[in-house]
Amino acid sequence: MFDLGLAFFAGVLFAEGIRYGVEATNTNEFCTSCHSMQISLKEYEESLHFKNVIGIQTNCADCHIPKSHISAITAKVFAVQELMAEMYGTIDTPEKFEARRWTLANQVWAKMKASDSQECRICHSILNMVLSEQFSLAARRHATAKEDGKTCIDCHKGVVHRKPKKSNAN
Repeated sequence: MFDLGLAFFAGVLFAEGIRYGVEATNTNEFCTSCHSMQISLKEYEESLHFKNVIGIQTNCADCHIPKSHISAITAKVFAVQELMAEMYGTIDTPEKFEARRWTLANQVWAKMKASDSQECRICHSILNMVLSEQFSLAARRHATAKEDGKTCIDCHKGVVHRKPKKSNAN
């Protein structure tokens, strides 16, 4: 009985450690602590996702980390490669980051496309949009997006971070 209780206690401690680790690494301070992320931080701070008329603000994790616990942990594990790229000098300068920006952006866009832009849909919903108050082209595209097989990221690349030029691809 003691072994079962000890195992349960160890399991709870392990789960809490994972939860704490995910929460601690979901802050903007953590996400932008690498030199290469200073470019992304500046772009974010100039975007409507940082400062806007209604005062709603997202953080890095809102858009880059899935909400389900297993997916979030998986994303954190794969994010280690970004840390390694910083440590090994692959993207540790603005010039190197810019040279890889197209590739990095396409990786993020592919993940968002695969998730049907769930990161966006946490805050944005076509069903709740007042299409009559949008520009006519935007209203038409939003109205037919689902039928056309489109998701947010298909049209809204470069909303928070500058859309890279294809010529920067490596």
